[in-house]
Amino acid sequence: MIEQFILMAPQGGGQNSLMSFLPLVAIVVVFYFFMIRPQMKKAKEQKKYIEALKKGDKILTIGGIYGKIVEVKEDGSILMEVEDGSKMRISKNAVSNEATATLKQN
Repeated sequence: MIEQFILMAPQGGGQNSLMSFLPLVAIVVVFYFFMIRPQMKKAKEQKKYIEALKKGDKILTIGGIYGKIVEVKEDGSILMEVEDGSKMRISKNAVSNEATATLKQN
């Protein structure tokens, strides 16, 4: 019985097994450069943007609320004034980086 398993094993599998793993390695590399790396870059830019928020900046929250920063607090929150003059306290993480860039152009 053991002789049958030995005879069924591929002979000289060193180079053959390397060639079978090459497509898998290529897929992982492509996945890293097209999916993981851009997401890490985007998250880094978002964090940098949130840390640079200051009084007077016009912002758009991820919930779609437009406003202007009145005060940036140390606990990670922002006091934001909306159009009718009312104020809202929101988390810094609720500010949308992509949509705020369009506000600065206007």
